[in-house]
Amino acid sequence: MAVASQQRMLEILVEAVDSLIDDFDLIDFLHRLTARCVELLDIDAVGVMIVNPYGELQVIAASDEHTRLLELFALQHEQGPCVECYRTGQLQLNINLESAQDTAAFGTFAERARGAGFRVTHAIPMRLRHQVIGALNLFHSRPGGITEPDVRLAQALADVATISILQQRTIEQGNVDKAQLQAALNSRVVIEQAKGVLAERCQIGLDEAFERMRGYARPRQLRLSELARQVVEGTLDTAVLAPG
Repeated sequence: MAVASQQRMLEILVEAVDSLIDDFDLIDFLHRLTARCVELLDIDAVGVMIVNPYGELQVIAASDEHTRLLELFALQHEQGPCVECYRTGQLQLNINLESAQDTAAFGTFAERARGAGFRVTHAIPMRLRHQVIGALNLFHSRPGGITEPDVRLAQALADVATISILQQRTIEQGNVDKAQLQAALNSRVVIEQAKGVLAERCQIGLDEAFERMRGYARPRQLRLSELARQVVEGTLDTAVLAPG
């Protein structure tokens, strides 16, 4: 890894540790993590799935709206490398979405992924000890595999995400802190509703709506979920989030 990349990786790890020390916003943390993955790895998009207290996978973050919808499709049809990675706890690397042999096991997910412009995908397990709590899905828009150094880096980032979800190792006897995890999943629903409200009122895309919410919340030390609730309930004048 080049010196500049090593320095950037160190900065990201410090950022993650700082988030864990404070009362951090899990949703925003994971969205920042997807952005960091795109920045550091030779990939174009990222999705994060985690398991809820009932053992069901949920999409909790994605680098863009198209990828989030693709991940939702994978869950609805129980297909794709990310779903398989969670089931087995094993890396799913260099899945060629244009190869019949590689994609035979993934049904219509492979077709949908190609339609979204992706050619290769990988899935990285999110695990602590022997417990898998989710997976990180990486997508390339061009042919080619992932390098071994990038696999190690991706696994390190997935490990950081796992620790953030478990909140300073709040794992005991193999059970995730269910109350915190469920709260994060509930927040995700409110945030999606707020994105839709803001997009419609301001006539902007869902990705831009989300970035405007993040940009407003962070300097005010306001949780994304709380801001989203204000947008949905109408207690915040959405004009402050509209394009200038």
